[in-house]
Amino acid sequence: MHFTFQNSELLPGLNCIDGRWVAAHDERLFPVSDPATGEVFAQVPDSGAADARAALQAAHAAFKTWRKVPAKQRAQIIKRWNDLIVAQIEDLGRLISSEQGKPLAEGKGEVLYAASYVEWFAEEATRADGQIIPAPVPGRRMFALREPVGVIAAVTPWNFPAAMIARKIAPALAAGCTVVCKPAEDTPLTSLALVKLAEQAGVPPGVLNIVTASRERAGEVVDVWLDDARVRKITFTGSTPVGKHLARRSADTLKKLSLELGGNAPFIVFDDADIDAAVDGLMSAKFRNGGQTCVCPNRIYVQDAVHDEFVQKLAARVGALVVGPATDPASQIGPMINARAVDKIERHVQDAVKRGARVVVGGKRLSPEGKAGAYYYAPTVLTHVDAAMQCSCEETFGPIAPVTRFSSEADVIAAANATPFGLAAYFYSRDVRRIWRLADELESGIVGINEGAVAAEAAPFGGVKDSGYGREGSTHGLQEYMHIKYLCQGQLD
Repeated sequence: MHFTFQNSELLPGLNCIDGRWVAAHDERLFPVSDPATGEVFAQVPDSGAADARAALQAAHAAFKTWRKVPAKQRAQIIKRWNDLIVAQIEDLGRLISSEQGKPLAEGKGEVLYAASYVEWFAEEATRADGQIIPAPVPGRRMFALREPVGVIAAVTPWNFPAAMIARKIAPALAAGCTVVCKPAEDTPLTSLALVKLAEQAGVPPGVLNIVTASRERAGEVVDVWLDDARVRKITFTGSTPVGKHLARRSADTLKKLSLELGGNAPFIVFDDADIDAAVDGLMSAKFRNGGQTCVCPNRIYVQDAVHDEFVQKLAARVGALVVGPATDPASQIGPMINARAVDKIERHVQDAVKRGARVVVGGKRLSPEGKAGAYYYAPTVLTHVDAAMQCSCEETFGPIAPVTRFSSEADVIAAANATPFGLAAYFYSRDVRRIWRLADELESGIVGINEGAVAAEAAPFGGVKDSGYGREGSTHGLQEYMHIKYLCQGQLD
């Protein structure tokens, strides 16, 4: 069973280049499947280098005029885009759930989350002001102005196909940049739908261009943008190895980069924490989108005195989660995105058990409705987990909660920081002094303190170390798409 859509215009099934909806240059296609069933339900262009060059040419030409559109006018267009997104919440939610697999309630929640970034940057477009600098000598005026960097190449992930494209494209448009975009091959339809709505909102031809490509041809598309000096910035969310590749390839043309990469978030529960609140926070942070989020806790540390109580309460909550397709209103955990994802989860659990971990609940593949093509894994709690296990060293990206017991604050800080990654971290404590010690010591771009849901459009989102650099959301997110021009005028006396 698949969802039906009221607005067929949201399913163009074509690339958007220079305001025209077109097939790939060589007319190749690739399939889009429902991870709840494994069934193909759509096809989109399998683009190559020729399509990437055409999109870039359109964006480069459009930049000359779009950068001069007054900020207030750009803001009005982006605000109309927000209004159209919110008006299409039902269809967009169904579309996200169909190609990504998350339960429908989460799919519709993501639509609103995406819209919050569009609305935020519509408002920020008129606030990108500069600075008047006091001159050191008479007869001189000095200014610092903010200008758009130019053409932006956005490469977006599959886990939040609406929110991630909104978080990248809305600030680019607000700053006066033009965009070429390649969405993830697993979830291209939502991105195409959002570009269609942007077009309806009044984004001019060539300002926002999108080309879809299969996993096999994705490199061919992105390489065109990496090698061309007309692309002045790359914004990417995905794995750390790919991010490092993009950084290396961008060096020859000195592109600006925003890289939101891998994570390995610690979640720490101290013995003075509110245990019920900590369990609630972990459920929110860990099992959103079935654990397929870059900021979800991957290593859970619980202090000795409260370990057993915490595990008991957590296992009861996890064991009660309903797993199933998005078409079932009761579903709380949907399928994983594809077979590779389930294989990785299974490998991590098997490795942990082999090394001494214990499965408290879950720990196996599932096939709801008896459909062998579905990609489900039972929500799982593991105990007796140590730092040598794969689930501690690698980002699992699934509904697995591995719990490690700890004794001292110093030990858990060292363990939490013993990773090359630094995107998000969480801890629960009611000791004010400890809160500020941990906030200072944790090596992470984002820290949740007695809170599991940390993302917001007004807050800067991004990491340190191998989790990348640059920020999305907030005022800092707009500045990522602008550079500073210094003006100095003399002979004024």
